[in-house]
Amino acid sequence: MSWWSEETTAVVTGANKGIGFEVVKKLLKLGLTVVLTARNAENGSIAFDSLRRAGFQNVHFFCLDVSDPSSIAAFVSWFRLKVGVLDILVNNAAVSFNAVGENSIREPETIIKTNYYGAKLLTEALLPLFRRSVSVGRILNISSRLGALNKLRNPNLRQTLENEKLTCEQIDATVTQFLEDVSRGTYEKNGWPENWSDYAVSKMALNAYSRVLARRYDGKNLSVNCFCPGFTRTSMTGGQGTHTAEEAAATIAMLVLLPPEKLTSGKFFMCVEEPNKIISRL
Repeated sequence: MSWWSEETTAVVTGANKGIGFEVVKKLLKLGLTVVLTARNAENGSIAFDSLRRAGFQNVHFFCLDVSDPSSIAAFVSWFRLKVGVLDILVNNAAVSFNAVGENSIREPETIIKTNYYGAKLLTEALLPLFRRSVSVGRILNISSRLGALNKLRNPNLRQTLENEKLTCEQIDATVTQFLEDVSRGTYEKNGWPENWSDYAVSKMALNAYSRVLARRYDGKNLSVNCFCPGFTRTSMTGGQGTHTAEEAAATIAMLVLLPPEKLTSGKFFMCVEEPNKIISRL
C-alpha cells in the first residue's frame, strides 16, 4: 500500500517541459498534489493548462526563477499561504549553454547561480515547511555524473570536497575559486573538470551541498539525495539520448516515493544503461 495521498504535496522546479514536466505528470497520476514551477510564465501556464485539460485537478502553477532570490521569496510566501506544508521537493531546474559535443564556457555565473545557488537557496527557504512530524520529507536534487569528484584533476580541491566535515562555506569558496580561475583563464591548468566545466562544477557543488544537508538532518525525518538521469532526450541534449524524459521521470518518482523504511539519505543515484536500473553511491 502507498504511504502517500492527495494531501501529500510535491514541488518540482523547471517543470514546464522535459524531465520536470514528466515528473509532475507521473506524481499527479499517482494521486499526489503537485506544484509545477517554471521561470517563464507563459511556458509554465501552457504546461499547467495542458495538465488541467488532461483531467488533473491537484496541480498548481507558480512562476519561479530559482536564480532570483526575490522570486524564491515570493514563491515561498505564496506556497505558505496556498498550500502550507511540503512533503517532496525535486530540484530539477538547471541550465547549460553547451550543446552535445561542445566544450566551451559560456555564462558560468548564470550556470552556477541557477544550478547550485538556486537549488540551495530554494531548499533552505522551504526547509521550515516540510512536514516531518508524521512522515519523512524527501529532497531529490537532479544532478549529473559530470559532477562526480573523480572529474577533478586538482587533488587539493578534491580533498576539500571529500572531507566528511565539509561545510557550505567551503563549497561556496570552491565555487568562487572556479569562477575566479575562469575569469583569469587559468581554470584548465588548475585542474577543474575538462568536460562542460561550468556545468560540471555547478553539479559538483550541488552534490556536495546535498551531502552536507543530509548530515545536518540525519535522524530528523528528512531524506536528501541526488539523482543523475543519464543521457536523456531533452532540449538540453538537443533531443539526443538513450532514453526518454518519461522513463527518467518514472525512476525519479520511484525514488521520492520509496516507503519510509527503505529511504536512505546522502546518496547519489544514477541510471546505468537501462533507465529503470539504478545504482547508488555515497
